[in-house]
Formats: sequence, C-alpha cells, structure tokens
Amino acid sequence: MSKPELSQSNRAALDLDVNNLYLKRSTKIRARILHMMHKANASHIGSCFSIVDILTVLYSGVIQITPDTLHIPTRDRFILSKGHAAAAVYATLCETGFFDKSWLDRYCDNAAPLGGHITANIPGVEVSTGSLGHGLPIGCGMAIAGQSKRQQQYYVFVLMSDGECDEGSVWEAALFAPYHHLENLVLIIDYNKIQSFDRVKNVLDLEPFADKWRSFGWAVQEINGHNFEEIKKAFSSIPFQKGKPSCIIAHTIKGKGVSFMENKVEWHYKSPTKEQLEMALKELADVS
Repeated sequence: MSKPELSQSNRAALDLDVNNLYLKRSTKIRARILHMMHKANASHIGSCFSIVDILTVLYSGVIQITPDTLHIPTRDRFILSKGHAAAAVYATLCETGFFDKSWLDRYCDNAAPLGGHITANIPGVEVSTGSLGHGLPIGCGMAIAGQSKRQQQYYVFVLMSDGECDEGSVWEAALFAPYHHLENLVLIIDYNKIQSFDRVKNVLDLEPFADKWRSFGWAVQEINGHNFEEIKKAFSSIPFQKGKPSCIIAHTIKGKGVSFMENKVEWHYKSPTKEQLEMALKELADVS
C-alpha cells in the first residue's frame, strides 16, 4: 500500500521543523566554537562561522558517514581544504557524536588531539590540511579511486575558501576533475569575500567566478550559504549534471551569527575577550 502524500500545509510544517532543527544545531555549534576560541586564545572565528550552516546541513543526513561507518570503504569522504577553520568541523563532529565534548575543551592544548588546523587521525577527519590549495587535488584522487570499479562507490565533499582560489593547484585540479568525469566529486566554495588582510576583490578579484568554473567543465549552482532551504536543495540535487563534478558556490558572510564579527576583516585573526564572548553568546541565545 502506497503512503499518502503530504498536504502542502503538512509539508510546510515539516520543512519548518527541519529548519528549526538546523538553526538550533548551528547556533549550538557556533557557541561551542566561541568557547573553544576564547579558552585557547585562538583565531579564525570568522572563517569558522561562515561555514557552520553548510556543515550543519551536510552532517544532518546528507553525507553518508557516521561514527559507526568510519572504516567502511564505501563511506562518503569530507575534506576541509581551508584547514584553519578546523574548529567548525570539530564542533560539528562532536555535535554528531564522533567524539566526546571533553575534546573540545582541550582545543589547541599541548598534546591534545585537536589542533588549530584540521588534523587527520581524528574520528571523521580524512586528511590534515593547512597550506591552502591541497584539498581539491586530494579530493580528485579520492573521487577517481571511488570510480575505479566502474561504479560510483561514494561521494567526496571538498569545502574550500574563496581566497584559496589564488592557488594554482586549485585550477590544475579544476581541469582534472571534469576531464575524468568525476560526478562523485562535490566542491563547496565558501565565498565570504574576505581573505586574510583584505577583501577578495582587492587582493585578486575572482569574478566572474561561477563562469570560470563552468568554463572549466563543472556543473555549478550558486546559493545563499546561510539559507537552509537553498543548502538542502543543492545537496539533494547532486550530481548537478551527469558526467560532471558539481560545484556549489555558497555566498556567505564572514563571522555570520554575531553582529560585531560579521564582514569584519579583523575577525580572521582576533580571539574574543571575556566581554566579547559574553556579548556573542547573548546574541546567539537571542537567536535560538
């Protein structure tokens, strides 16, 4: 017997419940990042906050990997190419049960497992990254291995920064992936438009950005990287085109979620004081 279709009002209510779940989870992840950064006197909050909403949706049932399937060869893979945003991935993995919260409390401590850049041998972390431009080439290798038996075994998700696209190795990999028809490769670009010390357009302008990727042979979608509906829709559409790798250009806001951090170059490096921590946590509490 077939299941009855949901009415439009029931479907809308279900979508609202899901979006509320995403909001609560992303807010909790941002709060955890703030505590981690403050305690460790660490940086890159802005870079972390711009990708939290993407990670929230990705690890809420999109990517096929769980703490129990880490060693299964056909599991999906995730690579954080912008390795300095490690805290966002660590907090997300903790939230989804990959390791205990006590690990977050020791973030960046001497001899602690979680370093300031994403580190392999952590449950749920495939490779270490730090120097930019390595994630997409590694992802290409993983994706082509996944197709080696003439059948797609898994997806490889690579999350990369916009400033990272200044690296030549990115564009070598961008040529490689379409040539080898890596439709199991999904590139997510965090296009927050700020890198290190200035805005991307003032350092090395990437526009017309989406057209560049299309001209290299990628299937491209542009989304609001903080709109859960758009993120979910993009992930549910992969591969965007048969025989092509998928590229999601996510327009984001650096420091998203805390007003005095949003779109501020300095929050690429600053660590919150006790007063700033309390202000930021209050803002997040008001949102949740």
